[in-house]
Amino acid sequence: MIRTILFLFASLGSAADWSQPAEVRHEDAVVISYTARVDGPYLVVRANLGKGWHTFALDNVQRVEEKLAGKKALSMDRSTEIGVTGVQVEGPWYQSPPKDFSRPELRMFSFGYDRDVIFAAKVRPPGPGSVKLRIRGQACTETVCKNIDVPLTVAIPPKPGAAAEVKLHDLVQAR
Repeated sequence: MIRTILFLFASLGSAADWSQPAEVRHEDAVVISYTARVDGPYLVVRANLGKGWHTFALDNVQRVEEKLAGKKALSMDRSTEIGVTGVQVEGPWYQSPPKDFSRPELRMFSFGYDRDVIFAAKVRPPGPGSVKLRIRGQACTETVCKNIDVPLTVAIPPKPGAAAEVKLHDLVQAR
């Protein structure tokens, strides 16, 4: 737990390093906001959840299918998806370890986050310019779900090859 908190604190860096936030709102409240940055060889996306909201893992659908073992789901929450243009993603995405929200007695399975989360992927060293992201998914409370579809632009720092602050050993590989 302390290691995770230290990781999150270290990965926050200065506010100037992160992109402008892309917010999803419901009525007057922030459901979730996303910021991103190029951190050494990694593209890092940070999601901050509003009070009472939760969102889903990059591999929620795969995790649910594994749990169902061929049975039909009564419903399935949408996985978080991150589309990237402007750099080439090399290898898998990593994510904060997801929480199991499942209720097997109702044959409902879901995996995600009710606290802030980090997603990261190694990218080919980018040139000057910016990275464009399209983040899609879903965030829910106990009574309402909100679809997510937001763009985000990330400036590429002048020296993107610097040592990364993100530590992949604190994250798990998305399936």
